[in-house]
Amino acid sequence: MRRANAVVTALIMVLFLIHMIWGGMELAGMVKGGSTLFSVLSRVMLLLMAVHFLIAVLLTAQTVRACRMSGVFYLKQNRLFWIRRISGFALMLFILCHVLIFMGTDENGVYRLSLFAGAQLLTQILMVVSLLVHLLCNITPLRIALGIEDRHRIRTDVMLVLSCLLFLAGAAFVIYFIRWRVI
Repeated sequence: MRRANAVVTALIMVLFLIHMIWGGMELAGMVKGGSTLFSVLSRVMLLLMAVHFLIAVLLTAQTVRACRMSGVFYLKQNRLFWIRRISGFALMLFILCHVLIFMGTDENGVYRLSLFAGAQLLTQILMVVSLLVHLLCNITPLRIALGIEDRHRIRTDVMLVLSCLLFLAGAAFVIYFIRWRVI
């Protein structure tokens, strides 16, 4: 099950990078919004995220069951395990907010989004932060599950690229917020 989860996670990451770059360009006004392909890819990514979430719930249930049987939870020693679960759960809540905020309507050939005020900006920034925490905590287990050798340089490069992209995603949300206020 862990191997299947790793493959699903890798697919989510690829679709997420496409979504982040394409969506950032839409928010910055560089690409016209409302693309059917973008919508389909987003829904496929949501489906994969639901599968990832279900697998994580099953694995967490197995762990809790094993802890109950042994009578010891080792909360301090399993801190990273619980940070992974909490950040993943928070991320799911913020993704739900993201979907609700950016689900627009097509009016006379013009794609219109919902209100994007300070509260919406805050939820999107928190989504980016929780995603960063989730990625930082899970990149090593993902690498191991996929059989990628432990190369410190590769891990550092991946984290640098992801950090830069997440920074740009946050910047795109801020630019969109400013554009929403001005235009």
